[in-house]
Amino acid sequence: MQFSDRINGGFLVVLGVLAAYGGSLLPPVPGQPVGPNIFPIVIGVGLTICGLLIAFGIGHNFEAEEKIEPTADGSAVATRSMWWIIVPPLLLLFYVFAVEWLGFVLTSAIIAFITSMSLRGTLKIAIAMAIASPLVVHLVFAKLLRVPLPAGLLPLPW
Repeated sequence: MQFSDRINGGFLVVLGVLAAYGGSLLPPVPGQPVGPNIFPIVIGVGLTICGLLIAFGIGHNFEAEEKIEPTADGSAVATRSMWWIIVPPLLLLFYVFAVEWLGFVLTSAIIAFITSMSLRGTLKIAIAMAIASPLVVHLVFAKLLRVPLPAGLLPLPW
């Protein structure tokens, strides 16, 4: 059974709002501006934004159509390469072994590019994701959450 993008997006919006609300109920750490409540709020806001984008169909036209091939009995079957099943575990292993040497930004950029291309994104979108997403994630972790990430070959000024 498949659900429409509006239902899936709405589910993510509800999940994001609940995560942000649950995070706001956590007590702050006395004397510190950042406590255990920040991370669930950041994740909740991100889920809400992604859910809204999915529900309104923003970015839907970036998806490539699947190939439809007829079978012997005359029904149509969508074909898809099985390569996408092994990509996430391989990228996770790549991150574990490369992040200390390359650093978070370069490792995440490579992962974002490969993930975008394996999900059949366009080259332009894959490059944009590889540039923007590691910088945004690094900024959130370094400045907002104050979690140090490996600098590697490309240290960032913040």
